[in-house]
Amino acid sequence: MRYTAIYPCKPAIYLQQGENRGSVDWSRYEAVALSDTVTGLAAKEATDVRACWSAECFYVQFVCRDSHIVSEYRHRDDPLYEQDVVELFMDEAGEGLEYIELEVSPNNVVFDARIRNDGQKSITDSDVEWDLAGLLTTVENDGKGNLVYEIRIPAQNFHNPPQAGRSWNVNFYRIDEDAQGNREYQAWSPTGEVNYHIPSRFGKLEFVDAT
Repeated sequence: MRYTAIYPCKPAIYLQQGENRGSVDWSRYEAVALSDTVTGLAAKEATDVRACWSAECFYVQFVCRDSHIVSEYRHRDDPLYEQDVVELFMDEAGEGLEYIELEVSPNNVVFDARIRNDGQKSITDSDVEWDLAGLLTTVENDGKGNLVYEIRIPAQNFHNPPQAGRSWNVNFYRIDEDAQGNREYQAWSPTGEVNYHIPSRFGKLEFVDAT
């Protein structure tokens, strides 16, 4: 399998003072930009993603320029993908047959499921009743026109948890609707069509021990 994107995922470094004690110091990590998933061109509203890991948790941050928010859902596992949302797909085995889908809305509503795929581009089963244990998500406006999403997933949720030398197949996504009702589908590793469930187009996240 050929990967179009590789992300060297470094160990978590934390802020150590005041109310931020225990929070990840995201300034230490290089961001990757999402692009239009069909064309691969720059997104209309920029999205930067960072990730890091510890023995206890996997962390992801999305910073999304967002001039028009469409987000009405209020309950876990609502169809968030019908409105504005950020998404993370994680294939621990790297076989393209089963992966975790996690979505977070601008209102900090979560959709999480275990997905089975035919290995090509079709979902064969979706276990929406399954929930990530101990998941913590936040969404904040930074006052500069950006929504900042932070995700913390405890390592206990993974069969192949973060560890230096290991890797997962992953993709980072965003769906963004403008004031005219036009929807843009963004991806870290573009899929070439409006379909995020194409495992062969996932990128590779490599857990490294460098700081």
